[in-house]
Amino acid sequence: MLSRKEELERKKARLQAMREEKKKKEERRKKEGEDSTVQESKGDLRAETEQLLKDLGISAEEASPKPVRVARAATVDGAQVASSAVSTSSDQESGDGVQPSFSPSPRRGAKLGLSKLSQTNIPPKEQVVYTKQTQTPSESTDKSVLVYPDNALSTDEEGDMSLPETPPILKRHHALPHVASVKPAETEADAQLKQEAAPPCELSEEEKEKIVASAEFARFFDRASRVVERALCEDSDIFLDYTGGDKEEGEGEKDTGAKLSLNRTFYDEKWSKHRTVTSMDWSTQFPELLMASYNQNEDAGHEPEGVVLVWNQRFKKTTPEYVFHCQSGVMSATFATFHPNLVIGGTYSGQIVVWDNRLNKRTPVQRSPLSASAHTHPVYCVNVVGSQNAHNLVSVSTDGKFCTWSLDMLSQPQESMELQHKQAKAVAATCMCFPYGDVNNFVVGSEEGAVYTACRHGSKPGVLDMFEGHMSPVTGIDCHVAQGQVDFSYLFLTSSFDWTVKLWSLKENRPLYSFEDNGDYVYDVQWSPTHPALFGTVDGMGKLDLWNLNTDTEVPLASVTIEESTALNHLRWSQSGHQIAAGDDMGKIHIYDVGEHVATPKSDEWSKLVHTLQDLKNNKVDAEEALISTPIR
Repeated sequence: MLSRKEELERKKARLQAMREEKKKKEERRKKEGEDSTVQESKGDLRAETEQLLKDLGISAEEASPKPVRVARAATVDGAQVASSAVSTSSDQESGDGVQPSFSPSPRRGAKLGLSKLSQTNIPPKEQVVYTKQTQTPSESTDKSVLVYPDNALSTDEEGDMSLPETPPILKRHHALPHVASVKPAETEADAQLKQEAAPPCELSEEEKEKIVASAEFARFFDRASRVVERALCEDSDIFLDYTGGDKEEGEGEKDTGAKLSLNRTFYDEKWSKHRTVTSMDWSTQFPELLMASYNQNEDAGHEPEGVVLVWNQRFKKTTPEYVFHCQSGVMSATFATFHPNLVIGGTYSGQIVVWDNRLNKRTPVQRSPLSASAHTHPVYCVNVVGSQNAHNLVSVSTDGKFCTWSLDMLSQPQESMELQHKQAKAVAATCMCFPYGDVNNFVVGSEEGAVYTACRHGSKPGVLDMFEGHMSPVTGIDCHVAQGQVDFSYLFLTSSFDWTVKLWSLKENRPLYSFEDNGDYVYDVQWSPTHPALFGTVDGMGKLDLWNLNTDTEVPLASVTIEESTALNHLRWSQSGHQIAAGDDMGKIHIYDVGEHVATPKSDEWSKLVHTLQDLKNNKVDAEEALISTPIR
């Protein structure tokens, strides 16, 4: 049993010895492998160095450093000079492990002595250059920096490169820097600008057609062509003398005293030729814009029957700013007061149409249907009444219907009312007007020659009263709008085919006065928006008259006749009251300047008009009494 135990112990000891011996062998093998790797890496590095020197044209023998031994045992002037040997050798850990041997230099050692050393710093010469440039230089300007010469390598005349005799680190301290121009680094923004500056590429025909057909290009071209046309038509007189020195004697006084002078004429050969101007309206937001509606051109059956043109008074161009049309003659049109981009028209067929100048479209964007619930006869008057937050479109036609519309929906009228007086037949309305500041009560003229007052809402909506005086259809009606010391909103004027213009008061059923100076149909009448006693009329003989009730009631204050002998059938005052537009039956619109002394009211004009109205009433009473007292024969 004991021998068995001893045998096991011997086996364990032998096994432990074998393990230790194996471990030592592995460590010895690992160490030998690392040494061989270092040897190989050093050999490879030496081979790469020799190959690099060979590429530069330097042999390995020339590149190997030569040992230099300097004997320093000389004595100069009795002073002992210490010296040491300066030698260079190759790396101690070379591949072969052989220590390099040094041989003494064949040259004799030079005798050295002491000398005084003086150090001087010479700054580089600054070159000052003056150039004309902006105060803020361009970002691409070269920047000046100090550059130190690199003496690590020198180049001989033949272009071969060789190592310097003196180490570069010793020479660099004595090399002077110089100023050199260095371009700044190029940023991404600079690179992007260069790309943008590159010449544009040529588009293919398909790409060109696609761009031209796009809606964005159509809007751009429409806007750009309108702007260019305005610029080309401007002919400002740069030699204008505001002192009047360039005018002949008496010419300045004559122009100053003119009551009516022609400013310009609007006419388009394509759209307004042989068409009659049916209505006009000035824009409230852009006072320089004048809109006119035209009926059918009988000589051009293929063209649209109804046309609306928007003219620009500010620029000298002869073409309209906007062109709109529809398939029925436009009998009345107006700017939407609270929507300046919308143009509203009433047509001969009875439809209400709406155009929008924000869209590149000449046809209506909305239109009412042809139904019995709306108009079935020509619409001779459309108007927008109300306030910014609550307004409606109202229209009247010869079928006797008064309709109220919402501009958001024209599928059917919000309200429809029959204009009838005392169970009689429907009133064939030809014109309509609302008194100033009133959105409920209004007056209408009819084909029978009678004038009616009516209201939209109340206990009895519809026709309220009738005013008799005209013997023929009423062509125009207008309520007093000039605001001042006295309220004359109860006054209104009417024109008729019976060659007369009558002055009315809502308080009386008979006319206050009848103006009978015209010799033809009187087509339109309108009050001045600024002067309380001034109004204008146009007739079939092409005559434009200005009347001032405070000056004379028998003859007009100013009168002008169109030279073409055409009929003037519509007129509109500008908002300032210093211009008046008259449209004829040949498609032309004549803009007249009203003299300053005529258009601008004096402070006592309102009080004068009160006395004038009283005189007219007194004269009317005297005439009626004289007529009654005259015996009948």
